Amino acid sequence: MDLSTITYEVRNGVAHVRFNRPEGANAVNPQFSRELRAVMLEIEWDDAVKAVSVTAEGRVFCAGGDLKEFHAAGDGLPKLASDMLVDFHGAIYKMNRVPKPFVAGVGGAAGGAGMSIVSAFDLVVAGESSRFTMAYTRAGVTPDGTSTYFLARHIGVRRMLDLTLTNRTLSAAEAEQWGLVNRVVPDDEVDSATAELAQSLADGPAWALGHAKRIVYEGFDTPLEQAGEVEGTMITAAMRTHDGREGIAAFVERRPPNFIGS
Repeated sequence: MDLSTITYEVRNGVAHVRFNRPEGANAVNPQFSRELRAVMLEIEWDDAVKAVSVTAEGRVFCAGGDLKEFHAAGDGLPKLASDMLVDFHGAIYKMNRVPKPFVAGVGGAAGGAGMSIVSAFDLVVAGESSRFTMAYTRAGVTPDGTSTYFLARHIGVRRMLDLTLTNRTLSAAEAEQWGLVNRVVPDDEVDSATAELAQSLADGPAWALGHAKRIVYEGFDTPLEQAGEVEGTMITAAMRTHDGREGIAAFVERRPPNFIGS
């Protein structure tokens, strides 16, 4: 792929995605959105990818939308935003639906669309000095980036409204307490901790991890009996895989499992 705002590399089953527009605070614009969607499509169809690590170059994970570019669009802004969101939201839809774990490593600030995309990851590692803010209404606009779907589910509607209407900033510790991030590490360990977590997932039972992700998300809005039926279907399917049988055998035999990803 010909990428200018993102770098992409697959190593040992992990797709390493890195936002690479530090001079623009890794802000979301049409080019970034197109490239992010292209990367997600690549991840979806690359069987070598078992897990995904997403980090950012520079002092800001993602500052949100590129307001300078939006301002320069003048009267063409609504169409620019509409076209951009086809790609930006499409990338997030893929990130959620692809049966592979996605791990974000957040250093510095995540604001606006940056905070929205953080809320869409499966797991989030944050640096101890990182900060999170919605910031949309400060600029006179409403949220995007699927935050109204994911963020409210992670932290609750009342807290979602607090962040959206007041634009308060959360510290890393508060974000962990609220359920936006999973773990907080020293700032200089964000990249390594994110890569290590993604690698541990890639080395695990890939089929089970991917489908567990799927049924957790689907189960949130599924009636009880239907959720139970899906769980029954999935766990019996897992027991037909190599890794399912191997994991059970390894537990019984008190040895480490030899997962092969299928």
